[in-house]
Amino acid sequence: MDREETVCHCMGVNYGEIMNAIETGNLKTIEEVGEATGAGTGCGGCQDMIQDILNEFYSQA
Repeated sequence: MDREETVCHCMGVNYGEIMNAIETGNLKTIEEVGEATGAGTGCGGCQDMIQDILNEFYSQA
C-alpha cells in the first residue's frame, strides 16, 4: 500500500500516518490507532483495514 493512500476518509488519515503512529507509539489496537491519529473514529468503515495494517506490521516485526 502506498504511504499516501487514504485509509480513513472521514478523518483524512493515510497509510503512512497510521504506520508512523504504530511504529513510534507501539500501538497494538484499533482503539490506540484511533486515539493517536483519529482514524476509525468517524463512521468506523476503515476499522477492518486498520486491523489489517496492524496485523501486517506485527507479522513482520
